Amino acid sequence: MRRADRLLAIIQILQRRRSLITAAAMAEELEVSVRTIYRDMAVLMATGVPVEGEAGVGYMLREGYDLPPLMFGIDEIEAIMLGARLVAAAGDRSLARAAASAIAKIGQVLPQDRNGAERYAHLIAPAGGTLGGDMAERPPPQDLGELRRSIRQERKIRFSYEDRHGALSRRTVRPLALVFVDGYRMLIGWCELRGDFRTFRTDRMKAVRHLDDRFAGQGRSLLQRYASGLPEKMRHAVILG
Repeated sequence: MRRADRLLAIIQILQRRRSLITAAAMAEELEVSVRTIYRDMAVLMATGVPVEGEAGVGYMLREGYDLPPLMFGIDEIEAIMLGARLVAAAGDRSLARAAASAIAKIGQVLPQDRNGAERYAHLIAPAGGTLGGDMAERPPPQDLGELRRSIRQERKIRFSYEDRHGALSRRTVRPLALVFVDGYRMLIGWCELRGDFRTFRTDRMKAVRHLDDRFAGQGRSLLQRYASGLPEKMRHAVILG
């Protein structure tokens, strides 16, 4: 890694943490020696980057420091493109439009040697599509924009839910997150009827009403509680924020 790239990577590490991080931890992440990190920290401080700390204790970036627009590495670009294509393939119309717009904008700002938005290794089959194999029938795409707004605004929702046997129950739920699992869109929420966390297939949610009743300030902690009960290998699928 070139020194310029490494210095940028160190600043990004410091921005992520906002708390003391040791030179040893940064050296392990960047696969360089601790001595190299010490030299790089001295360079950053000399050039005016507001780093606080010292060798043997740790370093942190003062609040309010922002980097100018960054250039993505090839793996970062591929990760972004894969995520955007997955969103587009999930079939939510408003998110699909946003994903297509994001891909176009990323392509416009990348330099020519990295503008390979159509040449990355991962492809996503469209919702309900196949790549030559069989695929179980999936429900038609839904536009879940209003449901996403209720999640962001921490507003309760009320709906009738049809279980796999066709029985209906009336639910009032604090919606926490939407996930895409095996072709289905699932809502994670706190169900007031059951007094516990539940997941709901969105295609089985009928007559959804978005209430004025709020659960302000509870969404993040509830989602963290839900994630804490998942197996370790599944926790990364729950995105907070």
